[in-house]
Amino acid sequence: MKRISKIIACLAIVALAATSALAAEGGNPKKGKYLYKKNCKVCHVAGAAGGALTPLSKTQRQWDRFFEKDGHKAAPEAIKSFSPQDLKDIQQFLYDHAADSDQPETCG
Repeated sequence: MKRISKIIACLAIVALAATSALAAEGGNPKKGKYLYKKNCKVCHVAGAAGGALTPLSKTQRQWDRFFEKDGHKAAPEAIKSFSPQDLKDIQQFLYDHAADSDQPETCG
């Protein structure tokens, strides 16, 4: 019985890792960083209208949820000028440097 529990636990971990590794895929994180700094950071620094927001502000899963479900509810017009690929690039940058990533960082 213990062996079956361990096998199930291992399979669950592998499935979770595979799902999260594929979550933000297809974007160019370097372009995403450029786009974020140029367009998003204006409103997302301490004291600005959108409040401080950097890749470290969320986990990878939270960034994926933001782009897949939540969107930019506070100011939806802010993302209308971005192409789908631009949004994927920004998502990739934020995901790659999220609080729980291998390379967490702010966007300087």
